[in-house]
Amino acid sequence: MFAIRKTPASGPEARVASQIGSIGMGVPAARAVPARFEAVGEALASGSSGVAASASTGRDLARDGISLIECLEDLQRTYHCVLGLEPAYDDVLALSQAWSEATLGYLHQISCADPMTGLTTMSHLRTRLADLYRVQESVRNRVRRTHALVVAELASDMTSGTRRLDVLTSPLRLARVGEAARTVFPDADTVAGVGMHRVVVLGTRDPNLGRRASLLRRMVESPDLHGRRTRVWIEGLPPGEAGAVSLLDELARD
Repeated sequence: MFAIRKTPASGPEARVASQIGSIGMGVPAARAVPARFEAVGEALASGSSGVAASASTGRDLARDGISLIECLEDLQRTYHCVLGLEPAYDDVLALSQAWSEATLGYLHQISCADPMTGLTTMSHLRTRLADLYRVQESVRNRVRRTHALVVAELASDMTSGTRRLDVLTSPLRLARVGEAARTVFPDADTVAGVGMHRVVVLGTRDPNLGRRASLLRRMVESPDLHGRRTRVWIEGLPPGEAGAVSLLDELARD
């Protein structure tokens, strides 16, 4: 059922294999502990709990993109190799939980921030707006009075000669505008990239909103190499969540 691998002459696998004769219940010593499970094997061979080692291994393998099924199969092989038994429930649980937490952490990272620009994704901005509307739904039009969008739009030239260059340079330009927006709006709920040419700030509608938008405009208004300038304006939020979703869809169109 399991692959037969030659036990190395030294290293963790050799130390585990050397103890199989007294602990392994007749399991052939030629079976080697699967790669990356040496720490689990050593813990089992020494008679210690494998929970901590299983959790650490599951976490590391998740970060390397190894599936949970593969992790559990190798945990089973490790147990068969060292003890001739099925994996303990606590070890399976520890590995599975650590693998899941590491995977979810990675998914949360890539879902909230664009790795190319460092800006929050549009989906996260949409979720944040939906939360605001739900929390304040009992007060009519309250979101419109408390929050607004500040939009910075990079000018784009979609002629055939510059389209390819624009696709390559837009992430860098967006990142620079996003950095300026975070400086001007340090307390903003969200600074998101919307489409290829817009940065949208979900900011508080207070007496300083207009001045902050003007400051952002001055910081990013210098023309690029093609003489194109970035526009900045304040976009009021609609009365309901459906209208806000439509507004974001409109802003996302290039």
